[in-house]
Amino acid sequence: MELRQLEYFVAVAEEQNFTRAAERVHISQSGVSAQIRQLERELGAELFDRSGRSATLTAAGAAALAPARAALAAAEAVGQAVGEVSGLIRGRITVGMVVGCTVTPLFEALAAFHRAHPGVEITLLEENSDRLVEGVRAGTVDLALIGTATANPAGLEALTIVSERLVVLVPPGHPLAVRRRGVALRDLGSHPIVCMPPGTGLRTVFDQACAAQGIKPVIALQAGAADAIADLAARGLGVGVLSESMAASHRDRLTALLIDDVDIPALLSLVWRGTPDPAVRELVAHGRRAFAGGLPAAAAAGDDPGDSRSASTEDP
Repeated sequence: MELRQLEYFVAVAEEQNFTRAAERVHISQSGVSAQIRQLERELGAELFDRSGRSATLTAAGAAALAPARAALAAAEAVGQAVGEVSGLIRGRITVGMVVGCTVTPLFEALAAFHRAHPGVEITLLEENSDRLVEGVRAGTVDLALIGTATANPAGLEALTIVSERLVVLVPPGHPLAVRRRGVALRDLGSHPIVCMPPGTGLRTVFDQACAAQGIKPVIALQAGAADAIADLAARGLGVGVLSESMAASHRDRLTALLIDDVDIPALLSLVWRGTPDPAVRELVAHGRRAFAGGLPAAAAAGDDPGDSRSASTEDP
């Protein structure tokens, strides 16, 4: 039994697909299949049910998964322990970010980390915020940039990058456009809403606020990008719901109104597990430095609070 066989086994188990697992470990699908077959022969049991479209774990495979992950973690810990003594950090690190995210300070942190620790392989993963949080808790993601309604997601450490309130966007001539300062959440009750999908931080904030007041909004359309929500609102298809900085670059064609009675902020945060390994600790330190001044002013209208072209994302 070889460590690479366990690595391939874990990859197939997590991806539930031999092709995606092969892409993840950077070898051919036939190579992954051959190594898994060899492992199954050595163990005397089939690890996957291959009869369906996805590769699902058999009872034997499910029993083997946790020990396989532990063995891989132990092997990586050996290298890390030696690296700490010698001053080198090696291994791999998986960084998650909300879909479409191009927040410049995050990329600056990754670049600085790579220059300082070229022996660490960096993998970048795009997902919605809920799935990224699940990944960090499960240990499949080491550090993630997420949109959230909670400053400290349960069981995780967090660094808040941006904290903003919600606004609505309406075109000129809309009944709400005559209001100059803001609206109440109940003012939206008779209007169709265009907002982020479930699983995003901004949608979580909006849903929590509506639930607290017993309001059931009519969600007419959902989009994962702030620009799309603004375009749909501009065409009269619904009242757009975004954060303050998301709305900033659209005020030439849309009226942005603060939702006065929603105090829950939409947050953009870095999150990681409470006992990170040396590589994650170093990357968190680089992230703190990169985000020390907040997001740049030019990053003021993307899909997370705090960006236009620098943070075009699905969330907070």
